[in-house]
Amino acid sequence: MIKKKFFITIEGCDGSGKTTHCLFLKKYIKQKCYDVMLTREPGGTICSEVIRKILLDPKFNLVPLTELFLYEAARAQHVKEVIIPSLNLNKVVICDRFFDTTIAYQGYGRKLDLKFIDKLNSIASYGIIPDLTIYFDIESSYGIDIARKSNSKYKNFGDRMERESIEFYNNVRKGYLINAKKNSKRIKIVKVKKTIVSTQKLVKKIVDMVL
Repeated sequence: MIKKKFFITIEGCDGSGKTTHCLFLKKYIKQKCYDVMLTREPGGTICSEVIRKILLDPKFNLVPLTELFLYEAARAQHVKEVIIPSLNLNKVVICDRFFDTTIAYQGYGRKLDLKFIDKLNSIASYGIIPDLTIYFDIESSYGIDIARKSNSKYKNFGDRMERESIEFYNNVRKGYLINAKKNSKRIKIVKVKKTIVSTQKLVKKIVDMVL
């Protein structure tokens, strides 16, 4: 039987369907009579949502370190204000992205020092580590094309992050896979299928193993 409080994070490159699967997972776990909180990064609080707007707005030419510190700042506020209180109320918390995103995007994508990122991640997350992380794996070129076209605000161009090169996203994907291999007990890889239902069947199998 799962602990009453349980922390699940959902990871993947842009266009992998994370948000859709987060909503599905929330509904699926609620059907099992658990109290579920769904949140996201960057965001989840008033302060963190403001930081999110800065991070994703193409008009800001952020240097890699500024980008990293903004993500960590948003995380620190989010963890303290939302995640920790929710876990203390014995909720199952589902978070759309967490510190594995920072490792993949700012570490492998931006080529910032991984040890430095690990230290900042630990500080900003107050030492909290997800009980389960599901990583949705998709071909970089396919995923980013989906993300750009589905972005209602910056349609066909994407937000600031979605405008990065395919090389950048190939490095991000590589980082995710390396990180998943290093943390195989926590991180489970789901290969994105052609249909949402097929992918969700794989998610169910993983979740049912811990429920």
